[in-house]
Amino acid sequence: MSALFGSVFVLFVAVVAIAVFLHFVPLGLWISALAAGVRVGIFTLVGMRLRRVPPAKIVMPLIKANKAGLEVNVNQLEAHFLAGGNVDRVVDALIAAQRAQIPLPFERSAAIDLAGRNVLEAVQMSVNPRVLETPLVSAVAMNGIELKIKARVTVRANIDRLVGGAGEATVLARVGEGIVTTVGSSHDHRDVLANPDHISRTVLGKGLDAGTAFEILSIDIADVDVGRNIGAELQTDQAEADKRIAQAKAEERRAMAVAKEQEMRAYTQEMQAKVVESQAEVPQALAAALRDGKLGALDYYNLSNLMADTKMRESIGSLAPEAAHDTPSRQGG
Repeated sequence: MSALFGSVFVLFVAVVAIAVFLHFVPLGLWISALAAGVRVGIFTLVGMRLRRVPPAKIVMPLIKANKAGLEVNVNQLEAHFLAGGNVDRVVDALIAAQRAQIPLPFERSAAIDLAGRNVLEAVQMSVNPRVLETPLVSAVAMNGIELKIKARVTVRANIDRLVGGAGEATVLARVGEGIVTTVGSSHDHRDVLANPDHISRTVLGKGLDAGTAFEILSIDIADVDVGRNIGAELQTDQAEADKRIAQAKAEERRAMAVAKEQEMRAYTQEMQAKVVESQAEVPQALAAALRDGKLGALDYYNLSNLMADTKMRESIGSLAPEAAHDTPSRQGG
């Protein structure tokens, strides 16, 4: 019984040892590399395991590169993997660039991949240009008419400027800015409608791809629509604003006139009060003059007659306009 348990234990230990050995020593991958003509040392594969680098992610791209005739070694691929790059995509990009006869060394391809760009897609775009469509761009000509323009931009990836170059959004923004500038410098919107290719030539000649990761091949105007009359709307808004300003100023003048009228009324009432006050002092002044002997009885009677005559004249003067008003009405009746 003990011999049986001993045999089982030995078998178990042997299986575990073989599993650990095959884990650290990928014999199958090593044999595949030898069969493909790629010389990779068995201790190199063991070192990858110890550095926690999956050997398959290095050896399989290395076999692919070797079959394509690329001069790439294990250390380059492993260093790129440890830096956080995509080894398989870099090798695919190198193969595509070699087939398209595009000069692309491994160092530049690795730098583009580590910069966060898809190097394989960039190589494919260098061979097969991409068409970018701008959003609807609104521009206003000098005569105030709005034009809504949509353009298609054909771009090709520039391998030399992929690291540090601006992306597609910058290209579209620059093209939109060029369209707005070109339409804005046109005296009449009908000139733009008659010659839309003038926009393409003008914008293309501005060198909008400077500092970007792309090379602009062509700019084609896809659609031009006539929008609102912005100039007329601005003039209408300005007229409405001027009208409101004039109304505000008129209201201010009216308020000042009302305030002045109230002030004059108060001043008139004040003067009337002073006149009444002065008239009230007249009898007292007459009594004082009679008492002091400065005014005689005859003078007082003459003054009374004069005042009565003045009142009579005022009464006759106030009745004259009423009589003149009543006379035509009687004649009409």
